[in-house]
Amino acid sequence: MVQFYFLSILLNAAAGFVLFTNGGGGGAGAIEEEIRFSLQNETFRLILGILGAVTGLLKLLSPVQGDIPVIGDLVPAAAGLVTGFILLFDYYHGRSFFEEGDNRMTQIITVNRKWIGFAAMIVAALHFIFPQVLLL
Repeated sequence: MVQFYFLSILLNAAAGFVLFTNGGGGGAGAIEEEIRFSLQNETFRLILGILGAVTGLLKLLSPVQGDIPVIGDLVPAAAGLVTGFILLFDYYHGRSFFEEGDNRMTQIITVNRKWIGFAAMIVAALHFIFPQVLLL
């Protein structure tokens, strides 16, 4: 479906940007402050994570017309699932009452957060530019 194609591009780019910037930079203007507030807002990240994961799952199940099911949109769907999972993990990890220390999953997500965000933005751009390429 074309709607999931559009949502996949939009949400992969947005989630990738949120992960890449890690909550925004240090701008002094009102617009930069508003963007930084939005990127650090837990509710915004939760909704973006849910939408990204759901769109990634639905992208696997409903290919664009004329495309191969599952394999045709594998990379954008995987990017949506991974970025959605990371944003959801961050939300629930921040609200957890248990302090178990740094486990392996937290270390992997923390170290690779910017690279995963950058990769999601690249996947979104390639998916937009090359709509009929297999795996994109």
